[in-house]
Amino acid sequence: MTYRVLVSDPLSDEGIKPLREIENIEIVKNPGWDEAALLENIDQFDALLVRSQTQVTRPLLEKASRLKIVGRAGVGVDNIDLEAATENGIIVVNAPNGNTNSAAEHTVAMIMSLSRNIPQAFYALKQKQWDRKRFVGVELKQKTLGVVGLGRIGAEVAKRAKGQRMNVVAYDPFLTDEKAERMGITNATLEEVLRAGDFITVHTPLLKETKHLINAEAFELMKDGVQIVNCARGGIIDEDALYDAIVSGKVAGAALDVFEQEPFTEHKLLTLPEVVATPHLGASTIEAQEIVAIDVSHDVIRFLEGKAVRHPVNMPSIPSEAMHQIEPYFYLAEKLGTFIIDLANEVINDIRITYSGELSDIETGPVTRNAVKGILKRFLGSRVNDVNALYLADRKGITVSESKTSAQKGFTNLITIEVTGPSGSRKVAGTLLNGLGARLVRVDGYQVDATPEGHMVVIQHIDQPGVIGRMGSAFAEHNINIATMQVDRSDVGGNAIMLLTIDRHLEDKALSEIALLDEIKSVTAIDL
Repeated sequence: MTYRVLVSDPLSDEGIKPLREIENIEIVKNPGWDEAALLENIDQFDALLVRSQTQVTRPLLEKASRLKIVGRAGVGVDNIDLEAATENGIIVVNAPNGNTNSAAEHTVAMIMSLSRNIPQAFYALKQKQWDRKRFVGVELKQKTLGVVGLGRIGAEVAKRAKGQRMNVVAYDPFLTDEKAERMGITNATLEEVLRAGDFITVHTPLLKETKHLINAEAFELMKDGVQIVNCARGGIIDEDALYDAIVSGKVAGAALDVFEQEPFTEHKLLTLPEVVATPHLGASTIEAQEIVAIDVSHDVIRFLEGKAVRHPVNMPSIPSEAMHQIEPYFYLAEKLGTFIIDLANEVINDIRITYSGELSDIETGPVTRNAVKGILKRFLGSRVNDVNALYLADRKGITVSESKTSAQKGFTNLITIEVTGPSGSRKVAGTLLNGLGARLVRVDGYQVDATPEGHMVVIQHIDQPGVIGRMGSAFAEHNINIATMQVDRSDVGGNAIMLLTIDRHLEDKALSEIALLDEIKSVTAIDL
């Protein structure tokens, strides 16, 4: 059969060349349709390739009776209604790796620009000023580059910095000493990186944990005269704190390709001569644009040939009968994953999921992906989804295993997740109860019964009289209301656990103060 592919946004001929080489693929490129014409004609196509201009909306997807796959030639999929695509059995793929080299080179260019004052000197010449003394720079040789986040782009930046004979100190929750040694760099904590860097570049996703990661407190830890680079995501650096640090002289210069609010016409950081900036150009090279188009073209070909795609963004359609059986467990599995990674509070290298009772007889692969998604979201944010969770876990060196047993273990269905990291293993279990929905029933061998949602606190303590009362008073002092409490113990006077649900997030200050109580061994805040 012949497949028809619509390329509705400008993509290079080289980018879609792989599609042209397939005999049974017919391409319609850049027809210039407006929204109404696109809606009228979309039901004639099996695949749709877009960049950022075409809005792939729910009405469009619902009208696309033949459409099987949407390919986004780039990383972001904000212009595609993923929920509607999934509901209509349409898979969405993107090209997350195509801009790696481009973004890494742009970062290095920004570092060079900072070190030698290149933009400022050029601007002075444009103003007919010849002033060599004002633009004396520094060499990169033997300087220390601090890299915060050593994913694909961060690793490429580190490699290039080594070529400039810089010392590289890196922080990444997945970086091991062995990998750092192979790369010829130093594995360090975030604080060590901030203290050591002459130049500091950030390459993390923008998550709750990384928003304003580089803030006023972080700047205080840095060397005087440090230089800052952000070609990753706006919001990782607190722009107000950066402005103050530059004005005070703590930071000698900053190079920014991304900002918290884009686009803009005015920004106070751009009033400072120490700041070099570009308008989000990290992926804007001819080569990167070709590579992402080629990558997504190959994925479209794989899908149309019945092969697995490499970069799925949403969940492919599942037969309705199988979906009816497993869908109720998606929520439970993801919540258990989120719970256990917050409980472990460290990078883990092994995930073991056991399905008991009636779950031993059904297809649980999609359930496992939801559990792994819940775990990885702690580190990767919205980038991880049901489909790519196992792929990303494998890339991070995390082993995922699944086992089944018909033994009911007191429940007609039970999902048990165990994770292992440098500090040991943690284990949780949950079930679905008729009329009650998802329930958390075990934490590290202790029996509990709680709904896995909202704000929770796990307290490990010694079983002694008065502990519960003192705990209640401690929470009251911080004006935190306890909604429910579960308590279990290993033996009288031995180790015990409290599982609380509270009305709002437990702030770090309150958590630290509660942890100082004599009988308390650990306090962990968990937000579901």
